[in-house]
Amino acid sequence: MSWFKRQGSNIQTDTPKEMPEGVWIKVPTTGETVHRRELAENNWVDPSSGYHFSIGSTEYFEILFDDKKYEVIGENILPVDPLEFTDRKKYSDRLAETQKKTRLTDAVKVATGKMNKLDLVVACMDFRFIGGSMGSVVGERLGLAIDTARKTNTPLMIISRSGGARMMESVLSLMQLAKTSAKLAQLSEAGVPYISLMTDPTTGGVTASYAMLGDFNLAEPGALIGFAGPRVIRQTIGRDLPEGFQTSEYLLEHGFLDFIVPRTKLKRRLTRLLKLLQNKYAES
Repeated sequence: MSWFKRQGSNIQTDTPKEMPEGVWIKVPTTGETVHRRELAENNWVDPSSGYHFSIGSTEYFEILFDDKKYEVIGENILPVDPLEFTDRKKYSDRLAETQKKTRLTDAVKVATGKMNKLDLVVACMDFRFIGGSMGSVVGERLGLAIDTARKTNTPLMIISRSGGARMMESVLSLMQLAKTSAKLAQLSEAGVPYISLMTDPTTGGVTASYAMLGDFNLAEPGALIGFAGPRVIRQTIGRDLPEGFQTSEYLLEHGFLDFIVPRTKLKRRLTRLLKLLQNKYAES
């Protein structure tokens, strides 16, 4: 994903590594090795250190939905190249290559199902697809998820993992900030709960729009959350940043998050929050 690495004026942004292959997997923070089966059984969280490996939409759906049963919607909404954009390669070629490599049609998947017998709509972003960037299809699928939740009176959850707006779609990408925010306002007016979960990384226009608009804003431990990355900010302002700046722990301490939830406890915590929100809206 060379488009996401910027070099020039001493600015360089690195993307998170994809899930490593092999039977034994090295934990980046400790250097220890863990058996792949043990990680999979623990929702891809290192049992010793608590390090959260990056996972995709399929893994999140299997964690959240009962018996791993769910229905995917919106897959017929597909990306195009309206601006005929070209950087190092044609955007249309980049789309085709990424779809073939990841077996995803775009950077977000929407599914409906039951979580601990509670109906739930989940939209989950996937960083493997052009850095989880927010293009027109991401906006349309999120709009579909929000509309489905509103029309069926079903709680909504959006799991964010993104580098921000998709530059190959220019202003069409930026329009998705306003569209998703407006639809979430309609969802709130209808009294339907919305929970936002931010994972590593959640940056750019995603943070500036739907990721921070939940009835509850949650994050996984150690997630990078912000508009611009800390390295870019540091080089722009020319000074050091506070320790842990833009981590989920730092944001929780400064009031930008409601909870940090380990992935191993996510389903149980979400169930409690949804029951709380449903009681709140029922009484109002």
